[in-house]
Amino acid sequence: MNYRIKIQYDGTRYSGWQRLGGGEGTIQGKIEEVLSKLFGHKIEIHGAGRTDAGVHAAGQVANFKVNTDKSAEEIIEYLNRYLPEDIAVTEISEADDHFHSRLSAKEKIYIYRITNSYTSNVFQRRFIYQLPQKLDIEKMREAADYFLGEHDFRAFCSNRHMKKSSVRRIYSVEIEKIGDEIRFTFRGNGFLYHMVRIIVGTLIEVGLGERKPDEIPKIIASRSRDNAGKTAPAKGLTLFAVRYDGE
Repeated sequence: MNYRIKIQYDGTRYSGWQRLGGGEGTIQGKIEEVLSKLFGHKIEIHGAGRTDAGVHAAGQVANFKVNTDKSAEEIIEYLNRYLPEDIAVTEISEADDHFHSRLSAKEKIYIYRITNSYTSNVFQRRFIYQLPQKLDIEKMREAADYFLGEHDFRAFCSNRHMKKSSVRRIYSVEIEKIGDEIRFTFRGNGFLYHMVRIIVGTLIEVGLGERKPDEIPKIIASRSRDNAGKTAPAKGLTLFAVRYDGE
């Protein structure tokens, strides 16, 4: 059977999603460890997004295959009993044999949050980046529009030696002001390594008046990481949702 699971996690103390070596300190490693104990043999899971160190998820999706008589309810109960308290499986269901959480994904939604205030948001400090300097929301929105559509986003990728295609399509970028919080919501068919955080870092520089909005097309065309802005801190980023056909 092929099982699809939905996962939430606070990524603060983890080295990211992807298993490294023995899997210690990663989300994938922790979940595989519990599943392998449940079924008595090694289980490998595949995640929709390889969130990096310190990044969170509200709607990560993964899948794994196993032959078992255990019900979905028994599996999710066991997972949530033995997973650390900062990782939770919120849904489980049987999927088509051809379903792959990453390869079948049609859309990913990421949210980046900033507290634009000198006063720290104490209860959200692990999930929100504090930046007290005033940001020009309208200038950032103007700049964000240049990212829409299909582009080669190599300038917004930290992996300078990536050999695969760096072409991605961004469907929308919304920038909202909610009290002292500025929230960026990105919808696209996929994102490169650090891509959302580099785009946010570049938009922050626009908001601070350090760049002009109409510089964005030139940065994209350059395909050079050196021309884009700084990488925004991981703590502000959350993989909010992954969408598939029919959703």
